[in-house]
Amino acid sequence: MRIRDWDLNLRIRLVGESATNISFWIFFPYLTIYFSEALGKGTAGLLLVCSQIISVFANLLGGYCADRFGRKRMMIVSAIGQGIGYGAFALAAAPWIDLPLLGFAGFSFASISSSMYWPASQAMVADVVEEKHQNQVFATFYAVQNFSVVVGPLIGSILFMEHPSAVLLTTSLLCFSLSAVLAIRLTETLSPEQQETKRKDNSVLKAIKSQIKDYRVIVTDRVFMLFIIAGVLVAQTFMQLDLLFPVYLNETIDTVSMHIGGWQEAFTGEKLFGVLVSENGLLVVLFTVLVTKWMDKYKDRYVFMGTAIVYAASIFLFGQVNSVVGLVLVMALFTFAELMATGPQQAFVARLAPDDMRGQYFAASSLKFTLGRTIAPLSVPLSAAIGYPWTFGILTALSLFAAAIYYWMFEQYEKSL
Repeated sequence: MRIRDWDLNLRIRLVGESATNISFWIFFPYLTIYFSEALGKGTAGLLLVCSQIISVFANLLGGYCADRFGRKRMMIVSAIGQGIGYGAFALAAAPWIDLPLLGFAGFSFASISSSMYWPASQAMVADVVEEKHQNQVFATFYAVQNFSVVVGPLIGSILFMEHPSAVLLTTSLLCFSLSAVLAIRLTETLSPEQQETKRKDNSVLKAIKSQIKDYRVIVTDRVFMLFIIAGVLVAQTFMQLDLLFPVYLNETIDTVSMHIGGWQEAFTGEKLFGVLVSENGLLVVLFTVLVTKWMDKYKDRYVFMGTAIVYAASIFLFGQVNSVVGLVLVMALFTFAELMATGPQQAFVARLAPDDMRGQYFAASSLKFTLGRTIAPLSVPLSAAIGYPWTFGILTALSLFAAAIYYWMFEQYEKSL
């Protein structure tokens, strides 16, 4: 399905979200450094964890609101919230004010607003795209997001630490601009009948009870819960790209050289990590759609299990290889695992979710990332306690266990059909 054949809603969002994503990744990789210098490492780390926990609940609330008030309204309100949050952060980062706690409050508000945006965004795709094309559409959005991951940090390395207030103000203005475009051009995709069903209980207490009831239905969906559990386990491998990998390379690689013909280059662990991250982002941008089309030829059972198995192989090999070429090849395998299930997993959630609960299902499905992100940092102290070989071995075993859970999940899913 070509982009020009997409629903107008999706084409508008693809352009608008690309701009805001790039602006976000200009400063996001450097926030830990920024807040650590301003507040101290301990305080900054604690605040970032608290912000993440709040965002989890905001994400679930966003899913409920997307099904109750509509996709368009939630995306507009969320984009405005991000603009306000980043605007406050920009003001706090101004050299004549310099209030880091206000800056963190602004960033947290923007993060909460962003968490409420994505369930409505993903549910809209499921609303307007035929099931047979959903894999490719989700994969295209994912590829564009990763293009932002490649481009944004490169710009940020030049601009953010020197001009944080200007960068954040630009991001704020882009978010406000996105909200205006969505308000003028976007069409609501949630039917009036579905909205009315959610609005019957119009008191706050009844709305909360209704939300709890809806999420209880999701929790009792055995197939969906197995999907979440397997996703959390797999997340322990791919989230190490930003956690264990840089520490491992920095501590185990002093300097390695690479020879190609008459060209020679020496890499420290830190420099090599930068190369591998750039490789990952570039491969995602170039091959997401291609790999997704390839995976469309296979049943979801084999794609999901294959993803977990390839992740297991790549995380194991990463702990065994110490040459530049070897690590580059392992990262290519690692990225292939990442691309295998990008589109299929979101399309699978769309198939599981009832039409009137798509927003909540997509919000709940993101728990595999938020819970995974909460657990994944334990790999760093674990490696200090038991060493890297055992740590990589445990991560490999978790990913293989996830493959087994995926097998069990599809056994349950096929019985329910």
